Amino acid sequence: MHITGKSIKSKLHSVPDCQGIVKKAVVEAMKRKYNKDWFSEDGPIYKIEVAILKDIVTLTIDTTGAGLHKRGYRENSGGAPLKETLAAALVLLSDWNTDKLLVDPMCGSGTIAIEAALIGKNIAPGLNRSFVSESWPTMDEEIWEEARNYAKRKINDKEFKILCSDIDGWVIKTGKDNARKAGVYDFLSFERTDVADYKSSKKYGVIISNPPYGERIGEIEEVKELYKVLGRTFENLDSWSYYILTANKDFQELFGRRAEKNRKLYNGRILCYYYQYTGNANATGK
Repeated sequence: MHITGKSIKSKLHSVPDCQGIVKKAVVEAMKRKYNKDWFSEDGPIYKIEVAILKDIVTLTIDTTGAGLHKRGYRENSGGAPLKETLAAALVLLSDWNTDKLLVDPMCGSGTIAIEAALIGKNIAPGLNRSFVSESWPTMDEEIWEEARNYAKRKINDKEFKILCSDIDGWVIKTGKDNARKAGVYDFLSFERTDVADYKSSKKYGVIISNPPYGERIGEIEEVKELYKVLGRTFENLDSWSYYILTANKDFQELFGRRAEKNRKLYNGRILCYYYQYTGNANATGK
């Protein structure tokens, strides 16, 4: 049993003391329940969190293990990986559906495209990963099997193609590997190309992308030039919708066009802006 804790704006500000109190209370309750005076520290992991906000205490048991944003398909990623949950949110906040062409011209390790494909196929997040509570003797294996089989039955038979491209050949290979692990490789198409060279004969489509932010010293000018390139490239796709996530506050000026919507989202601890340019929202990309 592991006890973790946090305390925010509370009179009970000593987290170690609160953890100790909770652990002692749990052990005493187990002594009464099982009529035992001692419990070994081996066996399955049960992690309890004591979270104190002001003077309200919330106790939770971690049934998941690794964070829920970890779907189980991404062993490798690019230099600035986007959390899978945030990538899924970007897709859900867009006007994309499986009747439309979706493109990520700066796809990195493919997280946005993979999450979109999972959504398009109605594949449950984390279907191919494990959860810590599966190791608990109190959890019946048949329950997990039934839940997974139910999720598999809900996968639809829709056919679509999502286009992914990047200038970096290594991340393209990584994206392909991740797509295979996620079970959506057949719905993604990868190509190594510079975003400046991106063209499409399609009249309508949707672009969702997470370009570099320029957080490191020496990258800012390069990123500014990239945003200008994006503006020139997307001028030829004026009937498309495009959604860009970046931490750069000057994006709209560099891009050359103001967004219809601008949502504030956090990529980890980085405050970002989700610039949304809606083209013909009712049109298909076919």
